Amino acid sequence: MVDVQGTVTDGFEPVRDAFAENFARRGERGAAVTVYRDGRKVADLWGGTKDADAAPDDTGAAPWAPGTAQIVRSATKGVAAAVLLLLHQRGQVDLDAPVGTYWPEFKANGKERVLVRHLLSHRAGLPVLDAPLTPAEAVDGVSGPRAVAAQAPAWEPGTAHGYHAQTYSWLLGELVHRITGRTIGTWVAGEIARPLAADLWIGLPEAERDRAGRVAPVEPPAAPATPGLRVRPKQSVSAAYDDPDSLTRRAFAAITPLADENDPAYRAAELPASAGIATADGLARFYASLIGDVEGGRRLFAPATLTLARTEESVGPDRVLVVNTRFGLGYMLHGAASPLLAPGSFGHPGRGGSLAFADPESGIAFGYVTNGLQKNVTADPRAQALVRAVGKALAG
Repeated sequence: MVDVQGTVTDGFEPVRDAFAENFARRGERGAAVTVYRDGRKVADLWGGTKDADAAPDDTGAAPWAPGTAQIVRSATKGVAAAVLLLLHQRGQVDLDAPVGTYWPEFKANGKERVLVRHLLSHRAGLPVLDAPLTPAEAVDGVSGPRAVAAQAPAWEPGTAHGYHAQTYSWLLGELVHRITGRTIGTWVAGEIARPLAADLWIGLPEAERDRAGRVAPVEPPAAPATPGLRVRPKQSVSAAYDDPDSLTRRAFAAITPLADENDPAYRAAELPASAGIATADGLARFYASLIGDVEGGRRLFAPATLTLARTEESVGPDRVLVVNTRFGLGYMLHGAASPLLAPGSFGHPGRGGSLAFADPESGIAFGYVTNGLQKNVTADPRAQALVRAVGKALAG
């Protein structure tokens, strides 16, 4: 049995029970989960091993520790979305302005009418690149923005939605740079992470890279990697991914071959679609700050901005993920493809299991990180068990 470490407040014992069961029954290797309620931490748990290839009870493996961070893949998208929403809140960007207003080169190939809100809601028609980038090009800060600026849309922007799995990095990253003169990782560090004392980064800084064992290695996905969504019968994301000409396959292959996510250079890259690094507490603390005051920090979203984040912008058949999905401005909303705590919840999962979200009505903010990849479900059974446990705790 794995020795689960950490604390829960009275009433949140079901979260500890579910976390322990993940190791006993659901193949967990190393992980952490943190829950805030009304800005106060009510659960903070960790266990297993940092070594994704080791058994969680391997006494020779390095144990998961307080402050162990993890690459969280697409859960990064929720942090990146907050940057544009905060810039809008400060009057620095108009969500209904054409992207080309801030980034003139972006207007090429019929993209004059792509709006800023289209980027956030996956309606820009730019989930694929005709010429995929190499891992080195993906992180050089130049090739990605140049490629999406030159790319023709796969559909008329604004008329449909499809998950921008990789291109979201260069679309949002370059737009933030054009508006602020800062990289998105620098902006997150200065305006979100540091004021909140939250351990989360888009681009791991050198000081953290030099801390031995700070970031746990993540189990690499098999190649080819499946996008991994819960699917209904006769709706196969895997089948779509197996078709080399499908939008599904091409969207997830915008970086080819697969990058080594444990490479220090990749960890240092500012890829807001996929390469953020965080602790469970860092993610939960971030989401807690979006919905209210948080102990030792401050509220980030004004009420109007919070409404924007979770107001439905895209719903129905996703041209990339095949199944029906729901998006607000940058956030996945509660639904069959990505169940969260309640209908008003908003957040983002990451391929492999990581999940972070907030639920304003209950005051809950949730962060879960793991180094063990489980394929074929965005509704990861480990994360979902924890979410159900939070619901049980709230029900008393």
